[in-house]
Amino acid sequence: MNNDNNSTEDSYERIVEAPNSKPSSLGSLDNLDALSQYIKSTKGTREGRAIPPLEKWHPEDIADMDLTIKANGEWWHEGGQMTRESLVSLFATILWKEESNGTTEYFLKTPVQKIRIQVEDAPLLINDVGIVHEDDMSWLEFTTTTGDVVRLDDEHSIVLKAYNSNKSDSNKSDFNNSDFSESDQANQVSTADDVADSQELASTEQVRPYMMVRNGLTALIGRNTFYHLTEIGALSEENGKTILTLQSGGQSYSLSMPTD
Repeated sequence: MNNDNNSTEDSYERIVEAPNSKPSSLGSLDNLDALSQYIKSTKGTREGRAIPPLEKWHPEDIADMDLTIKANGEWWHEGGQMTRESLVSLFATILWKEESNGTTEYFLKTPVQKIRIQVEDAPLLINDVGIVHEDDMSWLEFTTTTGDVVRLDDEHSIVLKAYNSNKSDSNKSDFNNSDFSESDQANQVSTADDVADSQELASTEQVRPYMMVRNGLTALIGRNTFYHLTEIGALSEENGKTILTLQSGGQSYSLSMPTD
């Protein structure tokens, strides 16, 4: 269940019917001020932080912006970190992912223009998890730094996969090998299903936990949040592997964490 994304389509009518051309006063949208002003001007009657119907927008105009979402979740524009959380959260509502011929591209998408940006790892970062109770059911509920709220279910599962920090220029990472003990590092590398032998991995390659959020966008689960998740769940041993079992919405979800 996505608490932020369940507004009815009627609440989006004004933004869907937004002008087919950019207001002349804004010029190109490929700068922060113009884009922010445009999003706010077309927000219409939407209450709070709602995700617009990006799948209904098909702009032909494509531009590029010097904006990078770092592997540690920070947003950087023209070499400087964006520190205005409200602006980052606003832009995160129009994040869009496209895949073609094995290539993944990310955009900030409006009804009139797609603005290509760079993403080093995952476009979203989860920094909180808790247990919520609803209709005699308990759910694991995750929150991103930009305000998405998502519950663990079949459509929003957790996966573990390798990430090579050589791909990015980030000096900081929410997951860092130095933050783990030697045994923890072995577990961390060997958790991904697609990793056959941890010794074949480069020293800069890490295994990270990710969760599907919306519109094909994944979120990295931050280190402290994942540690909390291991405390919430149940750890067991099976065939030499450590199994983390999580309960959410009446269903069980297991992550295999081999110790060899």
